[in-house]
Amino acid sequence: MNGAMREARRAGAEAAHGVTARPAAWHRTAVLAALMLAAFTLNTVESLPVGLLEPVAASLRVSVPAAGLLVTGYGLTVAVASVPLAHVLRAVPRRHVLTGLLAALVVSSVVSALAGSYGVLLAARLLAALAQALFWAVMGPVAVGLFAPEVRGRVVGALSVAGSLALVLGVPAATWLGRLSGWRLPFALPAVTGLVCLVTIAALLPSSRPEEEPAAYATGPDARRFGTVLAAGFLSATGAFAGYTYIVAFLDRVSGFAPGTVSVLLSVFGAACLAGVSVTAVALDRFPRAALTAAVIVQTVGMLGLGAAGDRPAAAVLFLVLTGGALGPVFMAAQNAMLHCAPGRTDLALAANSGCYNAGIAAGAALGALVLSHAGPRGVFLAGGLLTAGAGAVLLGGHLPGRRRRPGGPAGAAPR
Repeated sequence: MNGAMREARRAGAEAAHGVTARPAAWHRTAVLAALMLAAFTLNTVESLPVGLLEPVAASLRVSVPAAGLLVTGYGLTVAVASVPLAHVLRAVPRRHVLTGLLAALVVSSVVSALAGSYGVLLAARLLAALAQALFWAVMGPVAVGLFAPEVRGRVVGALSVAGSLALVLGVPAATWLGRLSGWRLPFALPAVTGLVCLVTIAALLPSSRPEEEPAAYATGPDARRFGTVLAAGFLSATGAFAGYTYIVAFLDRVSGFAPGTVSVLLSVFGAACLAGVSVTAVALDRFPRAALTAAVIVQTVGMLGLGAAGDRPAAAVLFLVLTGGALGPVFMAAQNAMLHCAPGRTDLALAANSGCYNAGIAAGAALGALVLSHAGPRGVFLAGGLLTAGAGAVLLGGHLPGRRRRPGGPAGAAPR
């Protein structure tokens, strides 16, 4: 009874302040589940070609490096398009935006599966990339706005767990299915899950003006913190993916693991990422700042440890687990930070964070290639670790006293 009374009072207060009231409890749960499934699907689609490059290249009569552009082109599109798309569509109700981008995912998946040429497949992939670029900006405020502020960190964590499952389950399952039945079937299946998400959201998510939604504005707007998190996210992503891009070469040439063992260790890396996200999700509501700083520090230790002691198998496994355990939590905690410190609309802040992170992924891959040719795999991880240490220094510097912008916007509250 008390819980129901609190919910009623909260809904009344929101209505009085011009904020959209939350839908029924089971509607909220169903929409969150649909958003989690969409996050899993889009993250799977992003990396889907990785394990199927050779079959795709052979089928469409292109080189394997050309097939690799299906992944790199996707990532660059997400990095470049996130902020412009979020800005252009900032006044469109979120229900319409989400159903539109999920429709784009469904169309992209069907066209990809039926593609008779490389150009058609690449165009379909870029359509899905545009959908993903907008999804991570819109999905966060919609999901957390369905629930009370004191549990928003756990909602972000649930979405991040779903996204992380793509690397642990989605991509490996798609690779297995593609090698068993051909690459076209795994490219088509996201259309099914995308359609389920589309119907659920279209039916159950209320339509409202974006600026009136409960999480449209940060709980404690802070322009300085916003810039700090963006810079740290870019540096940590650059460092992480400088190493991760060449992790197979490192485990083979530096650690001396057999090819079969390397495959197992990649699964261990993915499992560590999922475990790290799950553990960090529990702490996000109580320690939003410390969660991000701790994840960056753990990533620094893991990468520098691989660079310094990765030639010892036991040490390599230990530091690989630390690196994997921090990779997912860094992005998750940065997304959560945007909901606390965005100086304007949270969707635009989340788009900026996603764009910076994806730009860091592309920069890291390029930096890793450059360092690899001059200093080998060990040098790549040392360079990546130093960049991640720089991200930690930026975050720690951001804790120093400084002038903070006063809270504002319809959902303003005291900074935490």
